[in-house]
Amino acid sequence: MRGSLTSYIDVAQIVLYAFFMFFAGLIFYLRREDRREGYPLENEAAGRQKARGFLLIAAPKRFRLHTGEVVEAPNFAVDPRQLKAEKVEPWPGAPLQPVGDPMLAEIGPGAYALRADTPEKTHDGRDLIVPMRVATNYAVARENGDPRGMRVYGADRVVGGVVTDLWVDRGEATLRYYEVETGDENASHRVLLPVNFCKVNFTGKSIAVQALLGRQFANVPTTRSPDQVTKLEEEKITAYYGAGTLYATPERAEPLI
Repeated sequence: MRGSLTSYIDVAQIVLYAFFMFFAGLIFYLRREDRREGYPLENEAAGRQKARGFLLIAAPKRFRLHTGEVVEAPNFAVDPRQLKAEKVEPWPGAPLQPVGDPMLAEIGPGAYALRADTPEKTHDGRDLIVPMRVATNYAVARENGDPRGMRVYGADRVVGGVVTDLWVDRGEATLRYYEVETGDENASHRVLLPVNFCKVNFTGKSIAVQALLGRQFANVPTTRSPDQVTKLEEEKITAYYGAGTLYATPERAEPLI
């Protein structure tokens, strides 16, 4: 009989198979796209770059940034930094242990991405993260208390510095960093302290930072400009505090049991 196609074909089964094919294609597409950035290019065992192939890595695509700059991904750029660590065992995937100062080894919790060495901008072209001496239209709410002038203590309860200013995010209208004057014996200089690593005690007028010891604040990476922080500088600063969570003391890198 004409039009009785469903009498001879299991439509539900065909729809199911079509869905399976679509879903498999979607997974394949997404797995190709997620290799545009961050995909490991080096064969650790062979010590050379992996073969790129043509199937599993998507063709380069050009992206125009809001600054007008055009970038390409994937670009197959190799990280130029020299590894400041060595394997504890020779087999591929073995853990790394830092060489030299572990706080500056840039591995583990101290690793960071090579972002652009330019400041993040707002939609109208201003610097996104600035101190309140620049963003004069920001103020601390009276009921919250002002952390400026508070002492910053490390995990050893040694004073690392004094808060001199607050750095705000103009896009989110929130606090991002405390500016801390270290006052070390060599020369006083100011460093940034991410608010995520702080515990503020307004009653005791102090700020506790468990990630670092008091003397280690003097080695926090600094900014080129006193009123400006670049994206790369933010990475380095946050990575230094992250490294302290594991390497601030030798005991932190040891097993708990």
